[in-house]
Amino acid sequence: MNELATRNCRPLEGHAPMGDAEIEQLLAQVEGWSLVDGAIQKRFEFEDFHRSVGFANAVAWVANTQDHHPDLALSYDKCTVRFSTHSVGGISINDFICAARVNALQR
Repeated sequence: MNELATRNCRPLEGHAPMGDAEIEQLLAQVEGWSLVDGAIQKRFEFEDFHRSVGFANAVAWVANTQDHHPDLALSYDKCTVRFSTHSVGGISINDFICAARVNALQR
């Protein structure tokens, strides 16, 4: 399991967002995620709507346990997950922790 997936999110009020170098370093640790318009995101593909919705529900469970919630775009056979940290005005370690945990749902 990815080391990031074993960590837990923490409150980050007052912290600065990550810089580009740190973001690039951590993107290498979360397979399939990319930087898009100030957030990290990944599109997951499924066989049908039932599996897409099931995955979205599992992502919601991860988000609630970590108190760090993504934007989700759900369609028949796809679910796009986007993380950014509103309290820091950009990307934080919490986004990568949750991305790693979401990736682990498919293993």
